[in-house]
Amino acid sequence: MPSTFFGLNTAYLGITAANAGINTTGNNISNVNTEGYSRQHAVQQASEALRTFTSYGCAGAGVDVLSIERYRNEYYDVKYWQNNTRVGEFSVKSYYMKQIEGYFRDDGNIEEGELKGFSTLLDEMYDALADVKKESGGEDPRRAFLGTAESLTEYFNTMAGNIQKLQKDVNTEIRTLVDEINSLAQEILVLNKQINVIEVSGSKANELRDQRALLIDQLSGIVDVDVEEQPVIDPHNPDRYTGASRFIVRIAGRQTLLDDQTYYSLSCTAREDYEKVNQSDADGMYDIYWSNGNRFSLKNASLGGKLKALADLRDGNNGEFFNGSVSNVDIKRMEDGQNHSIITVDVTADYLKDINKCTLPDNGGKITLGNKDYYFDSWTMNYDATSGKYSYDFVLSTQPRNEDTSIGGLIGKDATIGSRVEYQGIPYYMEQMNEWIRCFSRTFNEIMTQEGAIDNYGDAGQNLFRADKATDDTQWNFDNFKEYKDDYQKLHPNAALDGSFSYSISTSDDSYYWLTASNFSVSDALLKDPDKMATHTSNADEESKYDVVDELIDLKTNVNRMNFRGSSASQFLQCILSDIALNTKRADDFGENYENIGKSIQNQRLSVHGVDEDEEAMNLVKYRHAYNLSCKMVQTLTEVYDRLILQTGV
Repeated sequence: MPSTFFGLNTAYLGITAANAGINTTGNNISNVNTEGYSRQHAVQQASEALRTFTSYGCAGAGVDVLSIERYRNEYYDVKYWQNNTRVGEFSVKSYYMKQIEGYFRDDGNIEEGELKGFSTLLDEMYDALADVKKESGGEDPRRAFLGTAESLTEYFNTMAGNIQKLQKDVNTEIRTLVDEINSLAQEILVLNKQINVIEVSGSKANELRDQRALLIDQLSGIVDVDVEEQPVIDPHNPDRYTGASRFIVRIAGRQTLLDDQTYYSLSCTAREDYEKVNQSDADGMYDIYWSNGNRFSLKNASLGGKLKALADLRDGNNGEFFNGSVSNVDIKRMEDGQNHSIITVDVTADYLKDINKCTLPDNGGKITLGNKDYYFDSWTMNYDATSGKYSYDFVLSTQPRNEDTSIGGLIGKDATIGSRVEYQGIPYYMEQMNEWIRCFSRTFNEIMTQEGAIDNYGDAGQNLFRADKATDDTQWNFDNFKEYKDDYQKLHPNAALDGSFSYSISTSDDSYYWLTASNFSVSDALLKDPDKMATHTSNADEESKYDVVDELIDLKTNVNRMNFRGSSASQFLQCILSDIALNTKRADDFGENYENIGKSIQNQRLSVHGVDEDEEAMNLVKYRHAYNLSCKMVQTLTEVYDRLILQTGV
């Protein structure tokens, strides 16, 4: 039978339950504007009934508050993280593509201090060239033309500098994001420890779980995340609830960043000058490594978020990277008196058959043969007319950096330098500039040095466009290429190969490979003496006195003289801007779409765990009434006990 004070205890439990509800509601209202906060509720359950051994059997014993739980839907969290990864990626791509677009802009609205655009400078150069033809033999028109040609080279120098600086900025931001990933992982690690300490004791660490989810929100914008939480089982008593959990965070295609209380940090290591992937890459590009020494691949197809965007922008080569198959290995004594391993790699990709498109580093590099990395000092491009095959010979370095010098078993192995990155990033635009400059300069120089071309002194014509050397004040003159006059393919790389000759071009040759947007320049000799500029051939009559100039003028628009992506020389900017506009528009459109999806998902998340002021006001009224009724129950029982104890039997 229940005790005399059984009802009072029941009323007391009602008061404590209502009080817990009021306190929880007050906490929700206080955090209505707290980012990441999940609204909470008191979980109540009827107390275990008391056997009365009477006709009605059991009597209700009140209410128990089991816990304070938070409202949270993991499904919406996962969807938000996946979408936030895409938002982070396309927002970064949109930002940087607009910068690149601004560099190439040429709308004619040039403000003071701004660089003139490509089309403007090319038109000015050809207008000056037309003036050379109009002014008979005068030095001033030639000097003016050379000045405009120099302005064109300075444009590309500046563009290369701007884009390389942008690549450095992207590279620096990659390091910043890596540091941020490490920082977030460390914070999550601390929260994991605190959550387990609290929940092992039977309580719920609601606020700490909210903080941890908010950190995952931030992490998902940087890189793709995959989160898993597993309950910790007592191996001696699997049915016992321990309260502890194992929280795992994986990133970049399920690579473990954090496993409960074990954290794997990331670090950035700058590449040495002999580790460049592309000829025009800025110095010090970062590679990322895990704390266990394994490499973190930025080329991972599963990579997402801002980190993927930056990797695509920094390394994007439009899928064009060096790749082939090892066909031969040999050992030769080189000019330095040492024996070097020579690796021959056969290639089939069209872009690897054209020296104008070559992006191989000029100061040595790292080549992957099979699954091993080797360093090389130099390379040579070969064409064999008999077999019709193209190949590259790589001279492996004898420096200590080549830890593994064994070359046995390499024949038939895949050979790669860098990786395929389908995005049109900074290396792609650098390659496009280099390709146009090489094609244009070579064709321009060929016209000026064609057989019979002479200057005002009656001497043979000279190359106008040169390349400044990085090591001294001299220039690459490309005069060596005169020995290839019979090699039509070398002088006309865009023409069809007739298979009548074989050739080799190495990094030691004075070839147009050395000409890039960074060192594009005009001949110092012609700048000093404009009369050395060839304007006609020796057999030209009075009517064709400027036949060389006529051919140079024709070069601007004649696609048969120079073909760049199916267009003429003057349409370079349209080709580049079409790529940029497409990438910018795609980033803007996808970014906007994913932002809208993100808002929708966030609204759904908030509908579950967000604090609604009206709802909390209703809860406050509900719990207040429950509290008041429980108090009235106590008051009623007080009167009963007063009658029973103090007044009965008097």
